[in-house]
Amino acid sequence: MGKIILTGDRPTGRLHLGHFVGSLRRRVELQNSGLFDKIFIMIADAQALTDNADNPEKIRQNIIEVALDYLACGIDPSKSTIFIQSQVAELCELAFYYMNLVTVSRLQRNPTVKTEIQMRNFETSIPVGFFTYPISQASDITAFRATTVPAGEDQQPMIEQAREIARRFNGIYGDTLVEPEILLPDNAACMRLPGTDGKAKMSKSLGNCIYLSDSSEEVRKRVMSMYTDPDHIRVEDPGKIEGNTVFTYLDAFCQPEHFAKYWPDYSSLDELKAHYQRGGLGDVKVKKFLYAILEELLTPIRERRKEWEKDIPAVFDILKKGSEAARAVAANTLADVRSAMRINYFDDAELIAEQSRKFQG
Repeated sequence: MGKIILTGDRPTGRLHLGHFVGSLRRRVELQNSGLFDKIFIMIADAQALTDNADNPEKIRQNIIEVALDYLACGIDPSKSTIFIQSQVAELCELAFYYMNLVTVSRLQRNPTVKTEIQMRNFETSIPVGFFTYPISQASDITAFRATTVPAGEDQQPMIEQAREIARRFNGIYGDTLVEPEILLPDNAACMRLPGTDGKAKMSKSLGNCIYLSDSSEEVRKRVMSMYTDPDHIRVEDPGKIEGNTVFTYLDAFCQPEHFAKYWPDYSSLDELKAHYQRGGLGDVKVKKFLYAILEELLTPIRERRKEWEKDIPAVFDILKKGSEAARAVAANTLADVRSAMRINYFDDAELIAEQSRKFQG
């Protein structure tokens, strides 16, 4: 069995820096590493509809936005299979079978589900599709026999539930499914990048994102309005690093070479932090440094996106071909699942012969 990656995003809007540090940057590195036999990247539109069923146009319009962000970041269709979840019908059938292997109480205990329900204020009015999306995600992962799922730490309970489902299926029906492993970001600051307002998570709904496709001016505005240390009122005041969004972003994006380029007064991030902590360093200077770093990162992404925007039919063709390729792989897995569950009636010559003997004496 080769090493296979399955990962993806919900198309509820353009992708932002949280997506980039949490998974996108790593996906490109893994894609180009040569360590994996196959890489599947899913635009999870069916999953997005579980809490956007009354607004399918939102999902429809954002399919291309997510695809453009993928391509702009360096996802290569010749190395990675980009596909649309709803175009692989086999995923629904797999999820239907997996539902028999999971209890309601187990879903209710899933920390990620509990958090998402609270964020959306669903309370008792939880759409069934949304409630069961850990099962759907298990279907997505196992359909492609993924060995590795790059994701943030908030997705750990989801991957563990997928492992449980695969393990239970194999225990009942025989060794059929692969148990996936999560691949977390190697930079602690990238585990969950906070929003620009200091909230726990960068979120489209909270409006605290820096999008990969934002203009230079939009990025500057977001950075200059970032949450820092509320007690750092005067330049001479000592400042706190912990909970300071600007320094969290520097932890995620700053490299040693950035100091020589943009702020030669310092030789390292530790030196910059020490100055801020003892006082005498204003927030504006630190924010300008962060803006320069982000602009270096985002400018080539912005430019590649504009090139792909010139040929949208070509982008849709990539998605169509990727979805066809993904469906072929999922169909093979589904055939194995049906065989293991002994519901492959028309392909089972032994069953037909046995029944013939039974009724013909």
